Amino acid sequence: MALEQAAVQGLELAKLGAGIAIGFGAIGAGIGLGIATKGLLEAISRQPEVAGKALIYFIIGAGLAEACAIYALFIALQLLG
Repeated sequence: MALEQAAVQGLELAKLGAGIAIGFGAIGAGIGLGIATKGLLEAISRQPEVAGKALIYFIIGAGLAEACAIYALFIALQLLG
């Protein structure tokens, strides 16, 4: 009986950990992308001639930020599986 209760409690803690992992991962990626977009728009508004080069760097950075969110999702799924 105690073993079943420990298993249920472990699953509940795994669900909590999964929620925390994806929560922080998604929030961090969202904040990072927002700050990067703000910086891109400010750079383009100050110097329009750097728009092409700045956009390339922004897309690379956005991809890295999204990769962090996907890693958080992967960790969350591993905790549940």
